[in-house]
Amino acid sequence: MPGALRAPLTVEFPFTRSLGPVQSAFLTGLRAGTVLGVRTGDGRILVPPVEYDPVTADEIGDLVEVAATGTVTTWAWNPSPRRGQPLPHPFAWALVRLDGADTALLHALDAPGPDAVRTGMRVRIRWAEQRTGAITDIACFEPYDHADEAVPEPRPHSGEFAADPVTGVVTPARLDYTYTPGRAQSRWLHALAGRRAVGERCPRCRKVYVPPRGACPTCGIATEEQVEAGPRGTVTTYCVVNIKARNAASDAIDVPYVYAHIALDGADLALHGRIGGIPYDQVRMGLRVEPVWTEGGRYPDHYRPTGEPDAAYDTYKELL
Repeated sequence: MPGALRAPLTVEFPFTRSLGPVQSAFLTGLRAGTVLGVRTGDGRILVPPVEYDPVTADEIGDLVEVAATGTVTTWAWNPSPRRGQPLPHPFAWALVRLDGADTALLHALDAPGPDAVRTGMRVRIRWAEQRTGAITDIACFEPYDHADEAVPEPRPHSGEFAADPVTGVVTPARLDYTYTPGRAQSRWLHALAGRRAVGERCPRCRKVYVPPRGACPTCGIATEEQVEAGPRGTVTTYCVVNIKARNAASDAIDVPYVYAHIALDGADLALHGRIGGIPYDQVRMGLRVEPVWTEGGRYPDHYRPTGEPDAAYDTYKELL
């Protein structure tokens, strides 16, 4: 049998957040080259600002402008920056307490090497050339050797700027990793490449798991006996997707579409699959479906109705 598989995988989605008045003022200020904090009931100034006092939980909104200079309170060297990080070359992650603030802000510190970074060093903001109202408007911090310069006092700020306020942000979240499915799922994937669905049977409870997991989740013992299931199956439950995914495989899929749990004939575990060949609002529990393969595909592109009568609820109720 072919060995276990390995493949690079990426999970990525945009995280969209609306902003309250304090966060809106903070990001609008960054776009204007101004750093705002918020004053708590006991007089401390928090940067970045929050909308509720972390000690009393009282709502706060007394905005204060602080300096673009500050002091490193702690740091860690990053020798190998990853995709999407603030700088393309080695840098330090640093907590910087800006002058006038009582808390520290996490950001990148551009320094020639770890020997050039120390706790207590003075730094200043390097602003991004193009600012949009995001934390990345601070390109990074850089060393600032002006110990004799007067530190400006924090001053009240209305939170209003000439340009329209920033009311929301979209932050891309991405995770790159290498996936090793193990022996059981490697066998499953090799069989799929041959357009076969091969699961494994528990020697004790006799349930057939498709896709296989290598062990029975009920009995906790290894599964070795291979059993071919399907190719047809039954929709046990489903959801309607109204958000278009951002990857090459789904670019041609119009929303809304349906993703379903499908119990293949002979299986005791439902798998996931997209339903096609039928309007989304006609998909239903009990619908009988079959896989559709594309040329050269290693797995079914989607499942379509077979034209058979719907399966009775009692035949799949244990697989919901």
